[in-house]
Amino acid sequence: MSDDAALIDRFLEMIAAERGASRNTLLAYRTDLTGAAQIMGGLSHATKVAVGELAGAWAQLAASSVARKASALRAFYAFLEEEGLRADNPAIALPRPVTRRPLPKILSAQDVDSLFAVIDARLAAEHPAPLDLRLSALIELLYGSGLRATELVSLPRRALAADRPFLILKGKGARERLVPISDRARAAVSAWIAHVPQDSPWLFPSGKSHVSRIRLYQMVKALAAAAGIAPDRVSPHVLRHAFATHLLEGGADLRALQSMLGHADIGTTQIYTHVDSRRLVELVNSRHPLATMGHRLVDDGTSAP
Repeated sequence: MSDDAALIDRFLEMIAAERGASRNTLLAYRTDLTGAAQIMGGLSHATKVAVGELAGAWAQLAASSVARKASALRAFYAFLEEEGLRADNPAIALPRPVTRRPLPKILSAQDVDSLFAVIDARLAAEHPAPLDLRLSALIELLYGSGLRATELVSLPRRALAADRPFLILKGKGARERLVPISDRARAAVSAWIAHVPQDSPWLFPSGKSHVSRIRLYQMVKALAAAAGIAPDRVSPHVLRHAFATHLLEGGADLRALQSMLGHADIGTTQIYTHVDSRRLVELVNSRHPLATMGHRLVDDGTSAP
């Protein structure tokens, strides 16, 4: 059980950094994971059979409670698998009650412009501070390429080649994906890399390793505050979502977006890429073959001549 406590701490640190999880969410996850550990006699070495038996222990709970507990365990075991701490993922045995998934936090294009305005003002100095160059590279890659926080902070020093406008990343489940890198992001990285020691294995080194997820989380929060945006609205994960949302609003294909984000299930992509319903109506009116046949959809879902 002591090993479980340490792993739960590491897991909660990760979701705080990558998802901007609130204190209440972290407390709920800790309670759910600790409770499951008590039922199974431990988490880290639990078998698929033991995990599957949780459904019986949760039988009297509301579907929303079961969904939350199952979500905590799925995320925990995915974390163990991604970190190489387990070779398998027993969470596939968990129940999947039908519940409505909440939409993620949303940043408008104007909010993102405000973030970059702060960075641009700092870089306008005659000799920009190296830490501002680093921040510029981090934010350009977060918003410009939709990288996960872990993927971003652990990028190798030579991850970006001058003649290659993309990265090949190995993300969750060891799945490889191609991630396009914008000209802006490549320019920002080029300006920053001049300050990275030649012998560093990392693009964003810190001490003996690389910048931590927690430090990235703190930098994003501080940038939001400087831009006049409530810090609790912004996190690395929210910027990843903004990347997806704004691409989709600009006409990106959902399947292409799924590939860039590294989602195994397109349903996950659909949740991340919330689009205003009015725009969907306009899209149907302008792109659907029936749009040329004398009728159109109106905002309440009815048709008009």
